[in-house]
Amino acid sequence: MEVLGKIKWIDETKTYGNNGFRKRELVVTTEEQYPQNILIEFIQDKCDLLNSYQVGQDVKIGINLRGREWVNPEGETKYFNSIQGWRIETLQIETSSEMPPVPPNSTFEAADDDKKEVEDDLPF
Repeated sequence: MEVLGKIKWIDETKTYGNNGFRKRELVVTTEEQYPQNILIEFIQDKCDLLNSYQVGQDVKIGINLRGREWVNPEGETKYFNSIQGWRIETLQIETSSEMPPVPPNSTFEAADDDKKEVEDDLPF
């Protein structure tokens, strides 16, 4: 799966526990009718993928959805979801113009009021 959007926030890499588990979070704002702020986590060696990115960049992120079950001390079962990133790349925004480029003014002829208008047979 992929998420496309603009980077809103990038956190620093954080280390947890005695075994050195690393995690780094990022928020991407999607560009759609109803934009969403999506938290994506990068873990272990994938944390370093974010080093060359900054807030405001348009990106495409390869993600995996993760879910886990947890039973609390009272015996209730809870479920948690996370979105883990495993790839990120910069999106090149294509600037398309609906109008063709306008040539410089020097290529246009000046209007001549003395010229006769050409008659045509169109009714309008």
